[in-house]
Amino acid sequence: MHILKSGVGNQIKVNDKRYLYFAGNNYLGLANQATLKKDVISCIRKYGLSFSASRGTTGTCELHLELERLLSEFKNKEDSVTFASGYMGNKILLHALQDKFSAIFIDSSAHPSILDGIPSTICKSFFYDHCNEQHLEDLLKTNRQYKPLIITDGVFALTGEIAPLDKIYLIAQKYNAILVVDDAHATGILGENGRGTPQHFQLDDSANIFQTETMSKSLGAYGGFISGSANIINQIKKKSSIYLGSTALPPPIVAAGIASIKQLKLHPELRVKVLENAQYVRNKIRNMSFATTIDNTPIIPVFFNSQENANSLSQYLYENYIIAPCVEYPVKMNKYLVRITVSAIHTKDQINNLVRSLNKWRDNHGID
Repeated sequence: MHILKSGVGNQIKVNDKRYLYFAGNNYLGLANQATLKKDVISCIRKYGLSFSASRGTTGTCELHLELERLLSEFKNKEDSVTFASGYMGNKILLHALQDKFSAIFIDSSAHPSILDGIPSTICKSFFYDHCNEQHLEDLLKTNRQYKPLIITDGVFALTGEIAPLDKIYLIAQKYNAILVVDDAHATGILGENGRGTPQHFQLDDSANIFQTETMSKSLGAYGGFISGSANIINQIKKKSSIYLGSTALPPPIVAAGIASIKQLKLHPELRVKVLENAQYVRNKIRNMSFATTIDNTPIIPVFFNSQENANSLSQYLYENYIIAPCVEYPVKMNKYLVRITVSAIHTKDQINNLVRSLNKWRDNHGID
């Protein structure tokens, strides 16, 4: 584990040395952006560090309402609700929807927050093969006695794959299923306006699609949010025990969220740049014959059959002042990976430094 001694950007400081940073989830480079920091400092001076109460008692501030207004505008939805962590979003939403489904159909590589979020009232869970809409339909077809809810990541956190949401949605319509998308790694990246995976597939205004999202990845801030109809948001605000029992988001975190949404609107070129950088790195990695994924997202895995090789590459990069962590892939696939992520603020020289190091390691070790 690397102990950071600086903020995250295209470089970080570890052990008093500077490293190129091709890790984490700061895709648009906003986490250390000057405008966000300035707004946060001003907010601390006015509001302090905590509202020290739940939203429903005395914890709601004008800042919370402004952030939720901006999120609703960004998402083109009637209303939004914010809460302490994106991890909580799936539990909050699934509990709000639990009267509408009796079985849940989950991508086999879904994020752990999805599994943790399944209500205890739902007694049937089915796992379909990763990104395999045909297997999903087979499961739905043989389990017609249930009211189904389908849930998937929009962009998968380890592999950068985009769920085939266009095909999944057609199946959801066919079987009268609710569709939920955990869009933590797609928000701010995919779609014409950065609204995520549904917009990427021109499904932005389609019925029975719900998203859970976070401000801690592309938006460079912190906290989870759900945007949707006034009805579902009111239900969450009035009935969710997590929302009602949690201390409100702290003032500096809310200020960072407000500033990041404004920056996202002012600078659409950041989304263009990060995807250009990602495509460049992915193409170079594929040209070196490393195994990786094909979807153009900022997450670019390098797959290995052995953990030894994955560790070796990550360590070699570290010795060359580049951080890209080794991550163990789900055991059932018997794969390991080095998870490389790019941002909008990586320079061409920094990216080419990474590419040269990957090439040198491959020449000495091969690609298995």
